Amino acid sequence: MSALRLLSSAARRAPRASSTLGRRGYAEVSDKIKLSLVLPHQSIFTSTDVVQVNLSAATGDMGILANHVPSIEPLRPGVVEVIESGNVSKKWFVSGGFANVHPNNKLTINAVEAVPLEEFSPEAIRANLQEAQKVLGGSASEQDKAEARIEADVYEALQHALGSK
Repeated sequence: MSALRLLSSAARRAPRASSTLGRRGYAEVSDKIKLSLVLPHQSIFTSTDVVQVNLSAATGDMGILANHVPSIEPLRPGVVEVIESGNVSKKWFVSGGFANVHPNNKLTINAVEAVPLEEFSPEAIRANLQEAQKVLGGSASEQDKAEARIEADVYEALQHALGSK
């Protein structure tokens, strides 16, 4: 029997999964998210008391509540804001990564780098952005310009996150 016929025969005999799946509903106020924010070398935040997570996805800013549809979202440089019960908010700036929304209210954020937002100096960001822009406007190699473009994008996102110009 060919492999394709074997698979199609097995598929016809397999019970339908749709009858066993639960229906997805809207997030309820009492529902919480189990969050893990991890870097390649360490876990920097875990909580089972998260109400909402706001993040900078590659497709745009988004908020994640309990019962969110399972998905994988690439992250762009920007802020990850975690809102816990009692309206306690924590913010990190991430350079990029992925947010994995799992079933059963689990969210894993895998970031390349993440730093608490309050640890950044607006003056240092402004100076580093100017330096990256000098490289972009100069006669540097294409590789140096590409690296400077990435740096400038990150510093511009940091400026936006801090609300400074």
